[in-house]
Amino acid sequence: MLYAYYSSEEKSLSKTEKDLFFCIEKSYDLYHYLMVLAVEISDYAEKRIEIKRNKLQPTEEDLNPNTKFITNQVIQQLRSNNQLNKYLDQKKLSWSDNEGLIKELYLLMIESDVYKNYMADKNRSFLNDRKFIEKLFSKVILTSEYLFIVLEEQSIYWNDDVDFVIAMIVKTIRQFNELTDSNHQLMPLFKDKEDRDFAKSLIRQSIINHDELRELINRHAQNWDMERIAQMDILIMQLAITELLYFPSVPTKVSMNEYIELSKYYSTEKSRNFVNGILDKTLKDLKKEKKINKIGRGLIGEQ
Repeated sequence: MLYAYYSSEEKSLSKTEKDLFFCIEKSYDLYHYLMVLAVEISDYAEKRIEIKRNKLQPTEEDLNPNTKFITNQVIQQLRSNNQLNKYLDQKKLSWSDNEGLIKELYLLMIESDVYKNYMADKNRSFLNDRKFIEKLFSKVILTSEYLFIVLEEQSIYWNDDVDFVIAMIVKTIRQFNELTDSNHQLMPLFKDKEDRDFAKSLIRQSIINHDELRELINRHAQNWDMERIAQMDILIMQLAITELLYFPSVPTKVSMNEYIELSKYYSTEKSRNFVNGILDKTLKDLKKEKKINKIGRGLIGEQ
């Protein structure tokens, strides 16, 4: 969103904030949309079983298939979850036009060691079922290049968020247990009002304090021509320094780690060390000038 703001001829803070929350809401759509993939793959697997059973000359295995996957307890809980079904219905999110992707994910799954080991294990416990679904998302679904192609065709907002969203789905599934019923609540869009306000304040403070933040970056990148520094590097450092200066409850170590990690995804191969070096210098000087004021949780890790 910060990149879009500076790339636009119309520098509108209110529009940028509106776009930010639209983007976040699209990620929440993706959270529900990907979660139901486990159910879709199970339905496809069940259809395959029925087709084999109804062959003219079914084998013994066709007539007595291993149904451990299609009777997985977590999949049944997802299938009946009221929030999931209601959200998908309201947003009109469906995989019905993407049977090719479901088939691809099914074939990817049955060829995986994760699936083979699960199906061979005689243990039918809830924990065993849950661990498999966690791995289905993180080690099978997440590896599908076809999935990324399909998502990119549907929304420009989704591809960058898949890793994060699947991590949130896994976190959600870990909260399921044997007693989880259809009214079980999934993750909310925001943890609380403070969580929402943080997102709004971060981009607002970064834009409002542009001059001060860019001056700090310039000062600590003296040996570099600012015109030659990747624009994304500058934006990442701008956001990081915003957190360091204007968010007293966020530990400096957290900010440093988060933005150095972001540079691996959104900038050049050499950005990690560059961003790390500039932010480290900036932080040390800000501390000397007593401009870093952390309170409460923000004091964690401070000397």
